[in-house]
Amino acid sequence: MRSLPFRIAGSLIVCLLSFSAVLAQQKPIEVTANLVDAPRKLYHSDSYIPVKPGPLALITPQWIPGEHRPDGPVNDIVGVVFTADGKPLAWRRDNVNLYEFHIDVPPGVTMVHAHLDCIVTHRVSHKLAVLEWEKLMIYPANTPVKDIPIQPSVIVPNGWGVGTALTPISSGSWPVPASGAVTKFAATTVEQLEDSPIITGQYFHEFRLAPDITPPHYIDVVSDFPKDSELSPQLLQKISNLVREASAAYASHHYHEYHFLLTLSNVAGGEGLEHGQSSDNGVMEKGFSNPALELANADLLPHEFTHSWNGKYRRPSKLYEPDFATPQWGRLLWVYEGLTQYMGNVLAARSGLKSQSQYRDILAMSAANLMYRPGRDWRSTEDTAVASSILRVTNPAWANWRRGQDYYMEGQLVWLDADTLIRQKTNNQKSLTDFLQIFLGKGGNTGPLIVPYTFDELCADLNQVLPYDWAKFFHDRIYRIDPQVDLDGIERGGYKLVFTDHENQSEQMFLHALGRYFGAVNCWYSIGISVGDDGVIRDVLWNGPADKAGLFPTEKIIAVNGQIYSPGALKQAIHDSKTSTEPIHFILQADTYIEHADIDYHGGERYPSLERIPGTPDYLDDITTPLVKSDDSSPIKFSHDDND
Repeated sequence: MRSLPFRIAGSLIVCLLSFSAVLAQQKPIEVTANLVDAPRKLYHSDSYIPVKPGPLALITPQWIPGEHRPDGPVNDIVGVVFTADGKPLAWRRDNVNLYEFHIDVPPGVTMVHAHLDCIVTHRVSHKLAVLEWEKLMIYPANTPVKDIPIQPSVIVPNGWGVGTALTPISSGSWPVPASGAVTKFAATTVEQLEDSPIITGQYFHEFRLAPDITPPHYIDVVSDFPKDSELSPQLLQKISNLVREASAAYASHHYHEYHFLLTLSNVAGGEGLEHGQSSDNGVMEKGFSNPALELANADLLPHEFTHSWNGKYRRPSKLYEPDFATPQWGRLLWVYEGLTQYMGNVLAARSGLKSQSQYRDILAMSAANLMYRPGRDWRSTEDTAVASSILRVTNPAWANWRRGQDYYMEGQLVWLDADTLIRQKTNNQKSLTDFLQIFLGKGGNTGPLIVPYTFDELCADLNQVLPYDWAKFFHDRIYRIDPQVDLDGIERGGYKLVFTDHENQSEQMFLHALGRYFGAVNCWYSIGISVGDDGVIRDVLWNGPADKAGLFPTEKIIAVNGQIYSPGALKQAIHDSKTSTEPIHFILQADTYIEHADIDYHGGERYPSLERIPGTPDYLDDITTPLVKSDDSSPIKFSHDDND
């Protein structure tokens, strides 16, 4: 166990003791989640809440950890009924905090029953469901959630298996409960229950990962079709490698056991949400069997797994509040998410979920995207973090001028910069791994805890690895407005960002897998538009060639250079521009009008790539080289894998 300053060690002991004391001294809320109607897009819950006579304020979660915005599902919570001793209690919603309910508890009443229904259309299909507990929890307001004990139970459709990091205490035929059975879990706190989702489905499998690593790790999988949840041995080996690589990189664990919760569905929707002892991961039906989709999803599990350390165990002080009602500050999200984005991609390469060349290809795409982000002319990366709750929007129109959640990708480049700087100044004897083991490993192996940090502590821990003016380092790259993207880490790592006239293989796979998201043709770095298969322009690069020609988002391309629009016709026109003196001519539909526009562009196709700088250290390959020697012969233990 790593030695600690007394201040930190003491705080960890206090956390552990207070957690035990809460459970021992108070009667817990009892909540039963009934998911039997999940295929009909409805969840139900019944809670029994210990109370005292008099005014009572109950509340549901608003600021959900990991969401970085106040998006608790109060709008979908319906059918609210309170009773005491079988008699209904009148209630009213708070005039200001709409998540809060007020009731008057009659004399002599010690228990209030609360019934909630929740309308659920995301993370649910006819064959599977995901329960994030904020959908069904209600508890006393104005009380720290870590101090409220709660005893959870669940009822699932007949024959459906259950995956969760919660500990069952009435197991029966766990993890496939008997028909109508109530599965009760060990008592915890409201804070920890919100952090402990459940997945359930008809086609359920649970696999033990990396049996040589303690504590135990599992991946629980549900899918819409029987064969999809039968993950291949090759994929399970890579995920086992991920467990080993993360254990080596962070030199600690902050959970009793860890569960990757994975849904494979074209209906239930995508997800990537971190939790301390598990993660909620949702991809398309063939998300880990189709090679293109597998590459697109390669960093999902590593990213969310890393959050167990960075974001859950260690969390910025103002991103951790005593309840789920107090607004959270996003200022240090470039650490919470940016460092996780960096390590998620690194661990994906180290574990074999992507190759080193694919890592470089995708890094080139990320850096180029940030380079062609003119919003950086007026907005700092820090402001994208502070404003995260208003930037999580889906409208792509002029998104490059607004900037979005750039603290993810911008943070990735900054932490690559820090990693290569440490390597360069120590002759590759130290790296960011040394910092991570200090910063994320404080306390050694613990159960699920939250230990907040400040910017000053972050810099102090980096100084233990490499004495440097880290405050200025981050100020220059994060806190000030900088029109130039941080390419120092890439160049110090032995490569430079270039643009070629052909897509790299990874980009081709990405566009094939996610074309509807990125656009049917990648012409962002040439004429500066993002356009779909249907010809509708999603975004226009501010001050780029198309912008100067007057094109704008929502316009529809009818024809290009005299040909009816198709992705092929647009790509050919851009290709031919390099040898043509004529502008590219567009016919466009602007709302109910037809317009003509000429884009005076002659640069041909342009796609980002990384090119090796001769005679320099190849730190990028050093960074993505596994820390642990892979043992392909290690057995993967399968359990509960025949529930069809």
